[in-house]
Amino acid sequence: MPDSLTRESTTTSAVLLATTPACRLLSGDGTLLDRLGDQLAALPVREIQVVTAGDGLAADLRGIANIARISTGAVAVLPADLVAHTEALALLLEHPARSTAALVSHDVATAPMRPPVRVEGGKIVAAGSSFHLVPEANATFRGVLQAGEADLAALADVADELAELADTGKLGPVTPVEAVDLLLVGLVRSGVGVRAAAIGPLHADRVTAQNAADVAVQRLGEVDEAKVRLDTSVKADDGFFTTFCVSTWTRHLIKPAVQLKLTPNTVTGVSLALALLAAVWFSAGTQGGRLTGAVLLYLSFALDCLDGQLARYTRTFSPLGAWADGISDRLKEYAVFIGLAIGFGGTGIWYLAVAAMVMQVVRHAVDYTYAGAMADADRVGAQWGRPARSLLESHDVRREEGGVLKLARRLERDTIARWLKKIIVLPVGERTALIAVTAAVWGARATFLSLLGWGTVAAVYQLAGRIARSAR
Repeated sequence: MPDSLTRESTTTSAVLLATTPACRLLSGDGTLLDRLGDQLAALPVREIQVVTAGDGLAADLRGIANIARISTGAVAVLPADLVAHTEALALLLEHPARSTAALVSHDVATAPMRPPVRVEGGKIVAAGSSFHLVPEANATFRGVLQAGEADLAALADVADELAELADTGKLGPVTPVEAVDLLLVGLVRSGVGVRAAAIGPLHADRVTAQNAADVAVQRLGEVDEAKVRLDTSVKADDGFFTTFCVSTWTRHLIKPAVQLKLTPNTVTGVSLALALLAAVWFSAGTQGGRLTGAVLLYLSFALDCLDGQLARYTRTFSPLGAWADGISDRLKEYAVFIGLAIGFGGTGIWYLAVAAMVMQVVRHAVDYTYAGAMADADRVGAQWGRPARSLLESHDVRREEGGVLKLARRLERDTIARWLKKIIVLPVGERTALIAVTAAVWGARATFLSLLGWGTVAAVYQLAGRIARSAR
């Protein structure tokens, strides 16, 4: 029977699998189990259920299935022989979405308690165990799995199926040590979208002996968790202009913003106000007005980046905030277009301004409709998003990719080519820089013509990529 501690303020439950002798290894004044329990108690976890060693792997899996079926919120499953930074656990347990996710490291050195996975586009698309192999693995699973509320039924079904296969010996000599690894394999193969929460420089390692536990705990002290949290609040895969011309200094504003108790939505509001001021200055039509407008537009974009960084640092994402951020981006851009057209004067410039607006609407429609289709694919999973894979297949068979996707993957391996790919799609950072520079130096006509030319190339490139991925 599982023991439990209850905290009613949040909606995540944690299941601690104390099914291996290693969970009783010493750590400080207690055991690894005690240490992990204390870490979870400091995180937004409503209930901690400890599953002690029972009648083997099948019994453990059925216990998890039963818990998943009666839970009313997200459920995290962790082995009690885990030595991890609290910040690493928080990547799952403090994420406001409470979605299905797994803790991974991009260190590809696999081990019996560090199975391989393949990550694509921030999702785990293949996972391994001692029975299931993963060709072209690019990361390793670090033992912590969370199932979002919408996927609890899938978790329960997978756990029951795995229990049946383990009982009949169809998965080979798997042991209770692999319970979480097998659950991840089952969720991925059933078509559930599993977010890859990368630990970066943080540590999360399972151990089997006292000396390994001591070394793992010592390694934790070698990493500054506060600095890692600050670093990871800045997006690692942002555009070129944002990465090198904005985030290099806005990251230093995060802690002052926290101390001032500014919310991400407040920063979004100030960013919108600066963009509207930029539009007013652009409407003056003078060289000085255009230069001032360009500076204000740059500062507005910097705050637009800061609101996301602040949200990630404080983990205060919300649907309202995401909507406000998205809609303010469009309002800022179109207000600036109007200001530039007014400042330039004449009827002809308005045709260019409207054309630039239409181009942006089309490009965003391509992006958002594709994102919506992928979200639908995640929800329906095996029905059409990604066919279910049998748990009895020992090899993960990767589908043959078309020429466009093969080329894209080859380019990803080259740093210069990867940055060029980011630049060519004209993301918001590059777009802001293009508007600010062309408006300040040459004026509105140059701005709109540049946006139309570069935007057309970006739209064709994006459309080709979306079609290729959708066909796959």
